[in-house]
Amino acid sequence: MSISLSEVTAFVEANIGSFHARRIQSLEKLELNRILKRKNPYLFRAKNILTVPELVKSLLDAHLSSQEETIFGEFLEQLAIFVCGKVYSGRKSVATGIDLEFSKDDVVYLVSIKSGPNWGNSSQIAKMIDSFKKAQRILRTNNPNSKMVAVNGCCYGKDSNPDKGEYKLLCGQEFWTFISGNSQLFLEIVEPLGYRAKERNDEFNIAYARIINQFTQKFLEDFCVNGDIVWEKLVRFNSESKGLTKD
Repeated sequence: MSISLSEVTAFVEANIGSFHARRIQSLEKLELNRILKRKNPYLFRAKNILTVPELVKSLLDAHLSSQEETIFGEFLEQLAIFVCGKVYSGRKSVATGIDLEFSKDDVVYLVSIKSGPNWGNSSQIAKMIDSFKKAQRILRTNNPNSKMVAVNGCCYGKDSNPDKGEYKLLCGQEFWTFISGNSQLFLEIVEPLGYRAKERNDEFNIAYARIINQFTQKFLEDFCVNGDIVWEKLVRFNSESKGLTKD
């Protein structure tokens, strides 16, 4: 079977709103003090940041960058499963750590979907490999002779060496072709993803500006004197141990 661009577009238009809504929700749930405790105050001092709005914006942007990558990665995973479901009857796997499962040319593929190829460190990759092995053992109890291939599918990027031994790494065009049979799908999905993007981003920017203003006001109250950032107070808030006293 195949999937048409109109089907992809309909899926995106029906579901992309959740990505934008979650972006705004992630903003509205933020607390300045929680972010300040997770970020490196020495870095901001070393960058000679002198104004509170600039510091707050740096904090917020660093947080949002990782949040948006995660949220949009989950959306692309849903899109990939939808596409594969239409073409190869693929489905969300019930196996732990496996996102997609489908059969093609008498081969069962177990797929772990990530945003891009640089998603994890060695221990995270080892955990993925372990999930592949466990899933294969479970599936072989009912189908002992079936051929199974583990795939780490990445929605964007490239990799010149897809054979990783215990699994295959398919990125960007190769991944979308693999799950759809359409070598141009990786290009065709770009346009639908922009559905109502300006309207959605206008909503986000209003919420973003509100948070910048709120956090700036709170930071001025808590960590500034006469408009100057008191770096010692900020570092104490971030790193001081209450169990230690100054000699």
